[in-house]
Amino acid sequence: MSPALDRGSAFRCGYVALVGEPNVGKSTLMNQLLRQKLAIVSPKPQTTRRRTVGIVSGEHYQLVLLDTPGILDPKYALQRSMMRTVGEVLSDADVACYLMDVTELAPGAIHVPDAVRDFGRPRVAAFNKIDLLRAKERMIPLLQETADLGLFAEIVPVSALTGEGVARLIEVLVRHLPEGTPFYSSEQLTEQPERFFVAEIIRERVFCQFSEEVPYAVEVEIVEFKERPGAKDFIEAVLYVEQISQKPILIGRGGHAIRSLGEAAREAIEEFLGRPVFLQLHVKVAPKWRRNKEALRRFGYRA
Repeated sequence: MSPALDRGSAFRCGYVALVGEPNVGKSTLMNQLLRQKLAIVSPKPQTTRRRTVGIVSGEHYQLVLLDTPGILDPKYALQRSMMRTVGEVLSDADVACYLMDVTELAPGAIHVPDAVRDFGRPRVAAFNKIDLLRAKERMIPLLQETADLGLFAEIVPVSALTGEGVARLIEVLVRHLPEGTPFYSSEQLTEQPERFFVAEIIRERVFCQFSEEVPYAVEVEIVEFKERPGAKDFIEAVLYVEQISQKPILIGRGGHAIRSLGEAAREAIEEFLGRPVFLQLHVKVAPKWRRNKEALRRFGYRA
């Protein structure tokens, strides 16, 4: 999946912000670009809350991908923190890759948020989910209308799920990166610690297992992560909910729900780490933490 660059071309390296509205497939695209699952995904919108860093290295390039929360009109403190993250990522990025769900687009209703319009460096549009289009010619007027906006250097139709068009997207993104030396070794996949991804994996399983408002009310804190040579790693995590009534939902009758969650999360963590772990989960209440700046700061958000 390497871009078809001239072998004599200069090395290009830089930061690429993956931005877009909720549920357009940013995290799925990041995983496809990395050819490995790093960012958590779920069918529910607003799964991503923090910046996630992924590094794609080729012979003549290095893309530092910055996955972001979906752009929305914030209603409470956590969402405002998420939108600050989007702004900070865009301020650091060399290229903005704006994803749109092509199945949701309609002529005359293509929307580009101000945060993307105001970005002062190259912008690339990606029409995602083309695998779900029965008739690809539906894209033609949408491509033309998006081009007529004059905002994007290039527009690339892709399927983050199947990988269609992703090689060309890499080529396009690399073309707009500045020349420079690599920031990371070619073997490095991310700069973030394992415990960050362990917490994210547990939260992903919550999104997959529970419905309604419960997943959005859960925050995961890793209180202990101990590597034990010759034995399973020990991981202790606390799942915080906002209301007392949500705690028994996570635990379930006779502890069935939390055991099922722990088993699914443990298997996913072991696959990610490549080694066995012992996972211990607890559930506690942090009242209205999504609206509490002190609680947000404790959980590592910019409140």
